[in-house]
Amino acid sequence: MNAPHDNPVAAAALPGLLAARKTLPPLLFYDEEGCRLFYEITRLPEYYLTRTELALLERIAPDLAAAAPAGSTLVEYGASDETKAAMLLRQTIGFGEPVFTAYIPIDIATPSLLALRGRLEARFPGLTVLPHTADFMRPVTLPARAEGPVLGFFPGSTIGNLEPGEATDFLRRARATLGPEARLILGFDCCQDPARLIPAYDDAAGVTAAFNRNLLVRLNREAGATFDPDGFVHRALWNAAEGRIEMHLISPDARAVQVAGRAIRFAAGETIHTENSYKYRPDRMRGLAAAAGWTPERTWTDPDGLFAIWLLR
Repeated sequence: MNAPHDNPVAAAALPGLLAARKTLPPLLFYDEEGCRLFYEITRLPEYYLTRTELALLERIAPDLAAAAPAGSTLVEYGASDETKAAMLLRQTIGFGEPVFTAYIPIDIATPSLLALRGRLEARFPGLTVLPHTADFMRPVTLPARAEGPVLGFFPGSTIGNLEPGEATDFLRRARATLGPEARLILGFDCCQDPARLIPAYDDAAGVTAAFNRNLLVRLNREAGATFDPDGFVHRALWNAAEGRIEMHLISPDARAVQVAGRAIRFAAGETIHTENSYKYRPDRMRGLAAAAGWTPERTWTDPDGLFAIWLLR
């Protein structure tokens, strides 16, 4: 077995598992099975976020595109799928002139980016697609492109999966990457009703539970771990003080497991904290954006006030 420092999955998992309060980093969710399960989650009746955002984006796409002149470049952070970007890329002005002539999708998964490029080039023949493999939680340098205005795009409430300090840091880096005259489209979840939130993260069919336990399956496969995934209980809870949904995996009884040759001991009832999803009220998001140098130019929400899309400058 490789030493932990030679195994990126073990190296990512061990610091949190050896801490006093056990955690796993959410980036480990997205192996092939995790991506499949997450796609299934977005189609569940309890998971309101995706369908609410898509309906809102469909309605306001012309208004968002109006913030960018013809010949602009759309830069999307975390672009594993083109569904949302396509709503903007198809916008035109005047006599059918496209608003966007270039699209830069940024993600860590190169195969997904290349597949996305092929689909978009077939759908929008005049569009220049420049996939960029990068971790957007680090400084990003955009690939060379034609000069022109830039519009950033960070949809999907992904900002809610970042700690507030991390979110501010990301927005600050995006401002540096996109340039001083750029704007940024930001999507975020603003629902604060536990009766709606808890089922969205603990659905009746158990898909979210399978998604959460798949972390342990991946550790067994890729980090030499000895977890019994079915022996851990999935739980989603609303932390009102922090304004976030938390996902946990609970060990009902005391046990010990191995990860890359290291012993990890669990007391009965001890949890692994696997994910946070922050839900932002407008005043809190406004403060977070301001700390990174952004100001809301226009804001939209769905009729029920569940999801917001802001245009920042």
